[in-house]
Amino acid sequence: MTKEDALAEVAKRIAACEQCKYVPNQNPVPGEGNPDAQIMFVGEAPGAKENETGRPFVGAAGKFLSEMLNSIGLEREDIFIANAIKYQPPGNRDPLPEEIALQLPFLIKQIAIIKPKLICFLGRHALHALLPEEVRPISILHGQLITEKGQAFLPLYHPAAALYNGGMRQTLLDDFAKIPAYMDQIDITGTE
Repeated sequence: MTKEDALAEVAKRIAACEQCKYVPNQNPVPGEGNPDAQIMFVGEAPGAKENETGRPFVGAAGKFLSEMLNSIGLEREDIFIANAIKYQPPGNRDPLPEEIALQLPFLIKQIAIIKPKLICFLGRHALHALLPEEVRPISILHGQLITEKGQAFLPLYHPAAALYNGGMRQTLLDDFAKIPAYMDQIDITGTE
């Protein structure tokens, strides 16, 4: 089975998960991108635009994410983007711990298929979904490479933070600027 086929199978299982949906016939947002991506971005949950289209990061935060990718010479086609949960929570609220726990196996399976060198967390919910034992806040961890169980992680603020707080824009751009050097560091240390 190819990586594309395996990811399509996960997407089918996400679409079939009635427990995951908040309303009947809700659109799943399984994730998208390059199945051979070396970098995977993980957000927290789909928003309204994502719910409409079934695609992650397509609203204003997605535009800024694309701009940040371009700033380091990447396109969306070079990476894989997913969320900790695959359906938009009611009222666009933060995902609850039990919702993350229910849907986390889908994300873990996607990571196992893609085998990225670096997983970038977009926001604290994504960070805590995959590293629940991490107690330091994202305000301390952002832009710092973390290695756990042979996997490299990079906590980042969510791109939406820059939309609400203009001062965060440069912080996010600065943190993104570190990604190429971190990728070189991962290649040298073999943290895969």
